[in-house]
Amino acid sequence: MNCVRKALSASASALRSVSVRPRFAPPPPSVCLESRRSATLKAADLAQRVRKEEERERAARRQQQTPRTPSQRAVVELRRFSRQLQAVHPTVLAKALRRALLHEDRRLVALNKPYGVPVHGGPGVGNNISHVLPILAKMIDGPRAGSQLHLCHRLDKETTGVLLLARSEEAANDVQELFRTHQVDKKYLVVCVGVPVPSEGVIDIPIIEKEVRGSQPHYKMALSPVYRLSQSGDGLTRVRANRQAHGAATRYRVLDSAGGCSLVELQPVTGVKHQIRVHLAYGLGCPVLGDHKYAHWGKLAPQKLPEGVLRRLALEQSKARHLPLHLHARQLVLPGLQGQADITITAPLPRFFSNSLCKLKLSLPEEV
Repeated sequence: MNCVRKALSASASALRSVSVRPRFAPPPPSVCLESRRSATLKAADLAQRVRKEEERERAARRQQQTPRTPSQRAVVELRRFSRQLQAVHPTVLAKALRRALLHEDRRLVALNKPYGVPVHGGPGVGNNISHVLPILAKMIDGPRAGSQLHLCHRLDKETTGVLLLARSEEAANDVQELFRTHQVDKKYLVVCVGVPVPSEGVIDIPIIEKEVRGSQPHYKMALSPVYRLSQSGDGLTRVRANRQAHGAATRYRVLDSAGGCSLVELQPVTGVKHQIRVHLAYGLGCPVLGDHKYAHWGKLAPQKLPEGVLRRLALEQSKARHLPLHLHARQLVLPGLQGQADITITAPLPRFFSNSLCKLKLSLPEEV
């Protein structure tokens, strides 16, 4: 019995002498610090790798979007320049318009409107010609008191060429009356996709604005003919004219054609919205080069160009959406005001228009 007690006492003493430690002891402070440094370094490396990967992806996208040929670069640069003109200070735009002056007398001023600059303001429109007219008047006439300019007519944002301004409201009203009564001879130059047949004639089809339904609802000008084929198919039958349609007549003649495109001179007798573009696209089946609005009826999409035209322009179909509208207001002839001689104002072609003529091998006659 004494032996057992001694053994138990010895075991208890041994247990007391042993220090009990946790099964999973925390590492020393130095080890924790090294682990945190290691984790921090790994996170920094990971973030750097992510940034490098994102930069490579952005560079790849820029490479895909960068025009490959001089033609593509010129088209994209033109679009960028037109956007810059709308974003710059009004004085800068006025200076650009001052350099484009074509004609000046005591009643009228004419300038060569650049591509992509709207004539009037509106929702989402930055700078426009109407907004900078007071600045332009001072640049032309100096600090003279009462100097002002007034718009006599309008051109579409994408249209280039002769734009008339008047120095007084009276002169503006006189010129507007000449336009309204069709006394102003207007000549436009257009590059068409296709060749009109016949090569010369008059398109006399009313135009109406219609809503295009579908996935992209929008409004377009459309033809509203007053004749249709008879049931027998061997004649025409007159139909009732739509009350909302506007009478529209356009004279045209083909000046040159090559490679599936043509250079056409047009003389609109009337002044309906988008008249030339609608008559060419839907009346003759030869849309204006770069006219993405009327290239398709049921959708809004870039103009689909034939392979031969793309090849001559050194352009890819994916870049065709940047192609500018090749519609130029070439000449205006006004009857003499107050007993004076007729006034003829001619605007030189914009550079992109001339370059396209060269690439498409289209020639502009000297007399035009």
